[in-house]
Amino acid sequence: MPPAASAPRLESLRHWFASQHDLAIAACELSLAAGDASFRRYYRASLPDGQTRILMDAPPAQEDSHPFVAIARQWEAAGLPVPHLYAVDLEAGFLELEDLGDTPLSARFDDEASTLAWHRRAIELLHQLQAAAPTQGLPAYDAALLGRELDLFPDWCLAWLALPTPPSWPALREALIASALAQPRVAVHRDFDAMNLMVRGEALTLIDFQDAVAGPLSYDLISLLRGRYRRFDAATFAALVDAFRRRAQAEGRLDAGLDAATFHHQVAAMAAQRALKVLGIFCRLTHRDHKTGYLARLPHFLDHLRDSLAGLPAHGDFAAWLEDDFAPALTRALAREGVE
Repeated sequence: MPPAASAPRLESLRHWFASQHDLAIAACELSLAAGDASFRRYYRASLPDGQTRILMDAPPAQEDSHPFVAIARQWEAAGLPVPHLYAVDLEAGFLELEDLGDTPLSARFDDEASTLAWHRRAIELLHQLQAAAPTQGLPAYDAALLGRELDLFPDWCLAWLALPTPPSWPALREALIASALAQPRVAVHRDFDAMNLMVRGEALTLIDFQDAVAGPLSYDLISLLRGRYRRFDAATFAALVDAFRRRAQAEGRLDAGLDAATFHHQVAAMAAQRALKVLGIFCRLTHRDHKTGYLARLPHFLDHLRDSLAGLPAHGDFAAWLEDDFAPALTRALAREGVE
């Protein structure tokens, strides 16, 4: 469980919640519900009638909650399943949200059959998101942003491993950016991960969408299918991707003439971009932000990167460097850190 907020800030949050509902301070008990890789913390509070709320503490000096509030209201108006906002104080960094419970989608991955079934439900929600959420007002997932994300890999991961950037990196970087920009633009959650989809009954609800952008159609798909919890075999992954392609084409979000091979190549490039970004982010979270647990996930995303590069034969030089130089260096570094 992440650490709670400072005592003065937690006390301010209690007073704010009490004022929203005309409650005595003594009646406002807050329990830490969750935290994430940012400075945000979430608390559960009860109302006299037995209802519960989630209170978000997002210190304004570290977190800008304006995008979260704007997107939550916009997506709710579009009919998308997002937590309802009951009260907002952006100056203080306090939000009162609908309580969605404690069950993320990842908790439903009991066996192979249920895992696949829930992933298909999540993809159904992704189609709903792409069909309903407007792109107006969202930042562009442009070449500059894609490049900054890719540069996290040499700046943080390779720097930690004391490895030079390979000669094959510039060509791969350029190709991944170009492929992403060639895709249709839709509203992109940007962390469409099983931890950010909450389960209530048989329904899924979106959370943690404050970093949404207007960007490539396949990004959220690979966030889900090549996320932190599962590594699908090639045949299953290809089948899920092709089903997504056909649905997107039928609903007009993807050119009906785009063939399966081209789309699979775009998906492989998008997946490689995200895997490289995640490798960099997890190193940054560890070494700059002093977060724990992220280094242990690096081998999983290395496997995702391997899978992605298998679909990009033109970048065999980088794939060879990954096996000959990067993978052994990562193994040695994790051993030094005591990560199994």
